[in-house]
Amino acid sequence: MRRTVGVIVTVVCGLGVAVVVRAQGATPAWAYPATPATLKAPPDPGTQRRVPGSKLGFTQTQIDDPFTPPDWYTDHPRMPEVVARGRKPDVWACAMCHLPNGLGHPESAYLAGLQAAYIQQQVEDFKSGARKSAAGGRPGIMVTIAKAITPNELKQASAYFASLRPKPWVKVVEATMVPKTYVGFGNMRFALEKSPMEPLGQRIIELPQDPERAKSRDSHSGFIAYVPAGSLKKGADLVKTGGQHIAGGKVVMGNTVACATCHGMDMRGGVMPGVPGIGGRSAIYTYRQLNDFKNGVRKGLQSTLMQPTVMNLTPADMISISAYTAAQIP
Repeated sequence: MRRTVGVIVTVVCGLGVAVVVRAQGATPAWAYPATPATLKAPPDPGTQRRVPGSKLGFTQTQIDDPFTPPDWYTDHPRMPEVVARGRKPDVWACAMCHLPNGLGHPESAYLAGLQAAYIQQQVEDFKSGARKSAAGGRPGIMVTIAKAITPNELKQASAYFASLRPKPWVKVVEATMVPKTYVGFGNMRFALEKSPMEPLGQRIIELPQDPERAKSRDSHSGFIAYVPAGSLKKGADLVKTGGQHIAGGKVVMGNTVACATCHGMDMRGGVMPGVPGIGGRSAIYTYRQLNDFKNGVRKGLQSTLMQPTVMNLTPADMISISAYTAAQIP
């Protein structure tokens, strides 16, 4: 865990878009991976990349263009223009980061099946400055998009992602040792070649199940989240009871309230208006949201409910909650 105060430079989505910001608060590097500003992409050879189950082909330049993201499959409804291609110069195609099926990558939200009104509210929070990140620059492109997107475009995009069926996307594995990694383009973590191992410690390390398919933004290739041993059991207790237990014949309150109170026992949301489903989402993405609420930098509409909920959570608590929720069926 480090406490960062100062200027951080990140590269958003690996496309060379530099965002200079100031960040303050506890920002563990494993949860907020940032593409090194010095990392340079190799020249695109111009050959077409392929993925299993698709007859299409795209060059890496096409894949990395925020206005022409690849749509490898036909397993989703027709995308609105703002989702498929965006609008130059500032409204990137939503499918670029969130993928055509809404499952996203660890650096971006899993939107499939969320309430349309909830999605719209998050964009409004980015626009107003109510939603930020403890690492500052991570949501920079969303702020730009939120300020430029029209109400009609936002309505279309929100309705599209709300209509999609959530699917399992993250495999959660308890471990003590994990592959050594590096942060590549798109703020995404990859295993080093030959996969030398190192202790996991109190971290979540989330990696593509297939690195090459992830680099191709293949919406059929998911992720593996390595979590500390015992995280799932502890996470289940926190999610279901808030850590409440009986000692000496007396009820002792835990560090939080049961997540299931608002998000439902199955973590699919819907218990209260505006409360999202959180099951099956990226583990490090969930950790970042808990940490951002705890640090007081995420101040959206539901923050008054979340901030006291996370106030007493330890980093280990947040890891366990993130691991358990990621392991649930979305």
